[in-house]
Amino acid sequence: MALSKDKKNEVIAEVADLLKDSKLTVVAKYQGTPVKSMQALRRSARDNGTRVMVVKNRLFKKALESDKRFKDLDDGLLSGQLMYAFNSSDEVAPAQSLANFAKTEPQIEFVGGLMADGKILSADEVKTLASLPSKDQLVAQVIATLLSPANSVIGSLSGDLHGLLDGLAAKAA
Repeated sequence: MALSKDKKNEVIAEVADLLKDSKLTVVAKYQGTPVKSMQALRRSARDNGTRVMVVKNRLFKKALESDKRFKDLDDGLLSGQLMYAFNSSDEVAPAQSLANFAKTEPQIEFVGGLMADGKILSADEVKTLASLPSKDQLVAQVIATLLSPANSVIGSLSGDLHGLLDGLAAKAA
């Protein structure tokens, strides 16, 4: 069903807003993916704040033209059946969502990505980003590293106090 001119303008404005706010926009081919799988992808991506859309390439190009960061972008990559994943809070989440989905749907193929600063990422760079830990995982790793010495001391103190006293006595002697 063809979209009316007003509806097309709404789609262009929505995509332009998503591009403006997104830290990373991932572009991927989805040809041959069943509708139910695409719906499952949208639901699972929504859990980490990623919005997945299928937009006509011509409308996406018009949204890119409206953003000064992407005005001079070579839009030769934007051909075929493409889906776009946007995330305004995490740079890695859209790539991870699509990479996780591609494990069960191998026809998903990264085309590239658009960073918030206007930089264009290749498909290989997007795959590398997808293999990085998420922001929440990195925060948890830093906290665990910072708490490690305290946990060691607490573990020692909650263990055999006689062993600790014997060790201190031996050190003093």
